Amino acid sequence: MMLKRTRVKELLAAGQTDAQVMVKGWVRTVRAGKGVTFLALNDGSCFAHLQVVADPDLANYAEISRLGTGAALAISGRLVESPASGQRYELQAAEITIVGPADESYPLQKKRHSFEYLRSIAHLRPRTNTFGAVFRVRSSLAQAIHRFFAERGFLYVQTPIITTNDCEGAGEMFRVTTLDMARPPLERGAVDYGKDFFGQAAGLTVSGQLEGELFATAFADIYTFGPTFRAENSNTPRHAAEFWMIEPEMAFADLMADAALAEEFFRYLCRHMLDHCREDLEFFNAQLDQGLIARIEGVAGSPFAMMEYGEAIRHLQQAPVPFDYPVEWGLDLQTEHERYLTEQVAKGPLFVVNYPRDIKAFYMRQNDDGRTVAAMDLLVPRVGEIIGGSQREERLDLLQQRMVDMGIDPTGLWWYLDSRRWGSCPHAGFGLGFERLIMYLTGMENIRDVIPFPRTPRHAEF
Repeated sequence: MMLKRTRVKELLAAGQTDAQVMVKGWVRTVRAGKGVTFLALNDGSCFAHLQVVADPDLANYAEISRLGTGAALAISGRLVESPASGQRYELQAAEITIVGPADESYPLQKKRHSFEYLRSIAHLRPRTNTFGAVFRVRSSLAQAIHRFFAERGFLYVQTPIITTNDCEGAGEMFRVTTLDMARPPLERGAVDYGKDFFGQAAGLTVSGQLEGELFATAFADIYTFGPTFRAENSNTPRHAAEFWMIEPEMAFADLMADAALAEEFFRYLCRHMLDHCREDLEFFNAQLDQGLIARIEGVAGSPFAMMEYGEAIRHLQQAPVPFDYPVEWGLDLQTEHERYLTEQVAKGPLFVVNYPRDIKAFYMRQNDDGRTVAAMDLLVPRVGEIIGGSQREERLDLLQQRMVDMGIDPTGLWWYLDSRRWGSCPHAGFGLGFERLIMYLTGMENIRDVIPFPRTPRHAEF
């Protein structure tokens, strides 16, 4: 009878010795000794490798002893207790089939490579220990995000990737067009997008928020989770041209309800990491950031403080340390300011609320003081801002005037304004960058290393 493939994770967890099993995976290391060859096999299901013992009585032993790193194998044999240290079980191979060989040109022969080098072979880096752990965590967290919102009755909405609106108003959209850009149709010297596929200028979305707000006025509690794009010529470790965003939106909710959901959500994800990604987390803690587990446990178990933007400015102005960027009321907070507030003042997670109106987006609800809007940022140690959100402006007249003041043509967002004409209600939401979250929970320091195939300026080759 043909044995069914068993994943290494399931095999090690069950620990059913003397059972005949079949495993399939890729060789990580080969050690040929006197009369025996040891193979470390990994199939991606967990961090751990399975040690395979190949004896000379195998029909193809000579070929097996010369195997190279990276070869794909199918191995049947008997799982036994390992007499050696380093692993609890090992597989005594009865038959080894070479499914796909790998020669000495395979680029992952060394045990350690720089992350920069591995970005140049992004198609192979998932086979390394570090990136195997990163992408298992990414998958697990994505599932946890969906569970969190499903358990609370939120509707999952798939908002458009191609759009004609720039939610943030920053003008950093990728253009989507079918026009021949070598000879585009012109109207008064400008490209005539009226002749394009959509009949107007279109681009890749920077956020699903505006469409999400429309669904919140029908389903009350919704969330989006999908790719977003920024045509920002930035090469910092925190920026990518393509990234994923989680954006819940709640009807009949104010800024405090928004902050409460953000706190519950972030705690949930920290706890999920501790409870369900422990093996990979311990690897990150040992190899990348020895304070990682303690920091995540601290966030998961700490109260989240809150302070007004004005109070935050006063703390920064009185700080006994210098800052590279100026601090005064009316200026946005920089990462160095955010980290000081969360690490030195609050000594834990911190919400900063009610920011100056002039530095925030048009859709944020204006406070009665005429100077601020009902916005909030969640700051966490080591990173600074991790979540940004606001109560949305539900009053049609104030929203229209705010758009005019910021140079946004209200006629282009007529459908968005309709939600304020009929059945408008207080509502709020926030955004969490998925890659920023993964960076925080793994200790990885570059956004390019937590997304499978990063898109950055001059890099889209895979």
